[in-house]
Amino acid sequence: MKILSVNQIRQADQNTISNEPIESIDLMERAAIQLEKWIVERFSTDNRFKIFAGPGNNGGDGLALARLLAEGGYKVEVFMPYISDSLSQDCQINLNRLTEQGKIQVQNLDEHDYLPELSPDDVVVDALFGSGLNRVSEGFVVQVIQHINASGATIISIDIPSGLFSEDNLSNLPEGIVQADYTLSFEFPKLAFFFHENYEYVGEWFVLPIHLIIDFIDDSEINYYYCSGWELSRKLIKRKRFDHKGKFGHAFLISGSYGKIGAAVLAARACLRAGVGLLTVHIPRFGYEIIQTAIPEAMTSIDKYDKVISKIPSMENYSAVGIGPGIGRSRQATFALKDLLEKATAPLIIDADAINIISENREMIQFIPQNSILTPHPKEFERLVGKSDGDFDRLQRQIQFSKENNVVVVLKGAFTSVSSTEGKVYFNTTGNPGMAKGGCGDVLTGIILALYAQNYSPYEAAILGVFLHGLAADLAIQETSQEALLSSDIINYLGKAFTALKKM
Repeated sequence: MKILSVNQIRQADQNTISNEPIESIDLMERAAIQLEKWIVERFSTDNRFKIFAGPGNNGGDGLALARLLAEGGYKVEVFMPYISDSLSQDCQINLNRLTEQGKIQVQNLDEHDYLPELSPDDVVVDALFGSGLNRVSEGFVVQVIQHINASGATIISIDIPSGLFSEDNLSNLPEGIVQADYTLSFEFPKLAFFFHENYEYVGEWFVLPIHLIIDFIDDSEINYYYCSGWELSRKLIKRKRFDHKGKFGHAFLISGSYGKIGAAVLAARACLRAGVGLLTVHIPRFGYEIIQTAIPEAMTSIDKYDKVISKIPSMENYSAVGIGPGIGRSRQATFALKDLLEKATAPLIIDADAINIISENREMIQFIPQNSILTPHPKEFERLVGKSDGDFDRLQRQIQFSKENNVVVVLKGAFTSVSSTEGKVYFNTTGNPGMAKGGCGDVLTGIILALYAQNYSPYEAAILGVFLHGLAADLAIQETSQEALLSSDIINYLGKAFTALKKM
């Protein structure tokens, strides 16, 4: 699914108006109907709704919603703070319709008026500004926004929280942004929704369909996408009756050190559960019995050192190689990684300590094979590229690093972003806060390694692996909880995740 810029969304609106064809006021009515449907499914007529409408089309959406809610028996009040001397055409039409309905008295507000009383029992609908906003909120409207935020009411923002820019908010002023509990966007989410620093404003977001015609967008440059199970399910490789283990690849996992052999166990188990035909795990000598006991399905390659990885054996018999989980940053591990990078001729999956070693020895970057997959968490990524000025800046650094070094970067987070060598980015939409535990990254490495070994492209393996990883966690917490979720639970639910994805 695509994430469009504000200008592209505006073009999609206009294209639909011109080619469906449909009047803009009717498209606004279509949006209001979707808003009403979402609200009716979650709130009863016992709730009191207080709608703050601005002078533009976002305000028009709010006024149309007010009329529909009033028609459905909801208690609704509408407030229009003074922001501009004039209303947009569709906003004026919906104000006229609301007046003609006669169920709601619209109250105009200016800086000399007392702001309306709001209570924690109210539902406030924010329809002040839409995604077209290109400057920080100022003046009287900031007072209104702060009044809404301080109310304790449930806050629903239409399209985007008023005052929030749709992409980069580094120069924005927090006091001028509505702090929504829910944000209801139309047809597409905004890029800003995927950044953790905006969660206090966006809350939980939902995309409501208004059936825009977007065929023309296919010819436009789109850099941002978010994962759809429907799309990914069609990328799954189907297994045939006479397929054998050699058909699904032989993965080689380099993992573990003294005190961290559990990382090797988790990554290896995940790799096997994700469908690889054969797996060999290269570990320090002391881990031999642990791996053989914990994962009898895996073969082992034993390092000459007892506690650390020191040398990488020949890789010519393997279809995919992954390195990093739990290897530590010893001198021997550093030498082993350097040797691997210089000898590798195919993409690698590079995680955890391997990324940290590269960050400490930056000359290694030039030896990373093209199309390799790096899977850092934010701190590991910061060590690799330096500190960022906010999430948008970090995203740009991620894109730049992928393009400059011809690698795929999986930047882990609530909405994990996967950047391609061409600078395209997919945001993942599965997963939950229960995954904020040690070992989850090791599991992800194993999954991606298995998928790449099965002949998915590096970018496909990364996107699909992240989606399945989060989906397995979502299925697991249905029977346990976010608090009780373990990394091994994600592995145990991978089978159900594959089954669920095939049905999407």
